[in-house]
Amino acid sequence: MGPVLLVLLLALILGGAGFALHVLWWIAIVVLVLWALGFLFRGASSGGGRGRWYRW
Repeated sequence: MGPVLLVLLLALILGGAGFALHVLWWIAIVVLVLWALGFLFRGASSGGGRGRWYRW
C-alpha cells in the first residue's frame, strides 16, 4: 500500500508542476507580446529621439 501511495503522490506533484509550468509559459508569452508592442509603438512615436521606453 505504501508504494502505491508514493507513486500517486509523485504523479500528483508532477501533474501540478506541469500545470504550473504550462500557466507560466502562457504568462511569459503574454508579457513578451506586451513588451514587443510597447517597444514597437514607442519606437514609432518617438520620432528621432531616444527610442527606449525603459530606463536601464
